[in-house]
Amino acid sequence: MKKFVSAAAMLAATTSLASAGGIDRSGQGIGLIFEQGNYAELSYGSVSPSVSGTATAGFGGAASGDMAPNYTLLGLGYKYEFNDKLSFSLIYDQPFGADVAYPAATAIPAYFAQTATATLEATALTGLVRYKFDDNWSVHGGIRYQSLEAVASIPFVAGYTASAAKDYGVGYVLGAAYERPDIALRVALTYSSEISHALSTVEAGPLALTSTTNVDTPQSLNLDFQTGIAADTLLFGSIRWVDWSDFRIAPTGYGLATAGSALVSYADDVITYNIGVGRRFNENWSGAVSLGYEKSNGGFSSNLGPTDGNISIGLGGTYTNGGVKVTGGVRYIKIGNAQTTLGGGAAASNFTDNKAIAVGIKVGYSY
Repeated sequence: MKKFVSAAAMLAATTSLASAGGIDRSGQGIGLIFEQGNYAELSYGSVSPSVSGTATAGFGGAASGDMAPNYTLLGLGYKYEFNDKLSFSLIYDQPFGADVAYPAATAIPAYFAQTATATLEATALTGLVRYKFDDNWSVHGGIRYQSLEAVASIPFVAGYTASAAKDYGVGYVLGAAYERPDIALRVALTYSSEISHALSTVEAGPLALTSTTNVDTPQSLNLDFQTGIAADTLLFGSIRWVDWSDFRIAPTGYGLATAGSALVSYADDVITYNIGVGRRFNENWSGAVSLGYEKSNGGFSSNLGPTDGNISIGLGGTYTNGGVKVTGGVRYIKIGNAQTTLGGGAAASNFTDNKAIAVGIKVGYSY
């Protein structure tokens, strides 16, 4: 059952690649700390969103075109077990990110946000120590070292552009877990702190200046669980809360040009739910299906992120041979409808019937 438990946990991580609330990407999972013995893994994911909308009549009625380019995610992890109680893990991921590219207009009238672009990239290296009190209770914690950088070009705000240089920040991770190995039960709660960045930012457009943009990537809480429900059958899932309502990217020049508006901000926190069932078919093969849900919060979304909630389904399988485990998964995401505004009380556009496809592969090796 232990190999099957590992495989289902990897499948859950592999199929959670789609854009979630805010600019969430990796989900900051730490599942590898529960692998047996010494362990290493490599994961790769590719996400293909299709996000388009139409301006309201008052803003020209033009179609936006697909404004969400494809993106990829890379993950690495290593766990070393000092003894049966103490272990250390090192995890590399890309926890946050954004890619926006509105196409140039091909007809008149043009969509108001045509040729607007934005990119945000974050990478993180997390070192975790886990201590097992006994077969049931354990605690884990450590340090996360993170980089953040961003660029944006917003022609519809008087030709505004901004380039924020890469900055590094440090946060922490704390958590605890309860396990019942005889029934493959595990419940793990993990808190990740916010991480503060001070980005040196060069702005042009309405105002040309260089300043420091302070950005705090949000604190979050992950609850992961699994339990055997029948012979060779596992129920697993997760609940992730992220404090997006406290997140803002507000460069000085952009605020001065827009009466104090932030370039990116969110009105609500986001809770993402996933639940799935895994089944071991034989000693080598297992499979799983999982469902995901993130509620729509309503109100206006940013023109740089015109989505609101999602529903998804993921399928995957794992092949195990000795210490090697290869997991592949695919997830279909129905993206929630959203409206945007240009700073007033009226809707500027409607984004409907959007979707994304995420695929991923993970290779793990225990020794």
